[in-house]
Amino acid sequence: MGRAQRSNAVVLLVVATTIVGGSVAAAIIGGYRINLTPSEPLGLWRIVALDRPASAGDLVFICPPQTPVMHEARERGYLRSGTCPSAVAPLIKTVIAVAGQQVEISTSVTVDGRPVPFSDLITRDGKGRPMKPYRGGIVPKESVFLHSPFRGSYDSRYFGPLPTSGILGLAQPVLTHAP
Repeated sequence: MGRAQRSNAVVLLVVATTIVGGSVAAAIIGGYRINLTPSEPLGLWRIVALDRPASAGDLVFICPPQTPVMHEARERGYLRSGTCPSAVAPLIKTVIAVAGQQVEISTSVTVDGRPVPFSDLITRDGKGRPMKPYRGGIVPKESVFLHSPFRGSYDSRYFGPLPTSGILGLAQPVLTHAP
């Protein structure tokens, strides 16, 4: 390859990288996220502003806090790298309980005495490591309890309630596929 061809290839690579990088940055700034986990349908999602307190049934994007439990989850590979202050990707989960509600954990989850469908717990993760469930209790003020119907999801069944201050907004599907 001649000098001119190498120069053209470098220019083309720089232009392509700039276009891709700019597109990704614009998508993030515009509130779009790609979900690559089985917790919810795969694909493109949009974060829509939540102009009211979160309530049960809301599907939200939320940044997990920087806690020892989340640090361990990151080490185990449960959390992907991303744009949250803790350098992880926002979680996409359904709010199943809000402040003041009673959550009980045994082989599955109940909220205020009502069973939550598809909430059975696993005792070991995909690599055979033990999973420690959250002990249960009253959801604290300014917190939410999160769930995904995917059995292997890492959600509040294991890490407990998260602060509402981490909620980025409602999760709205744009172009998704549920395998």
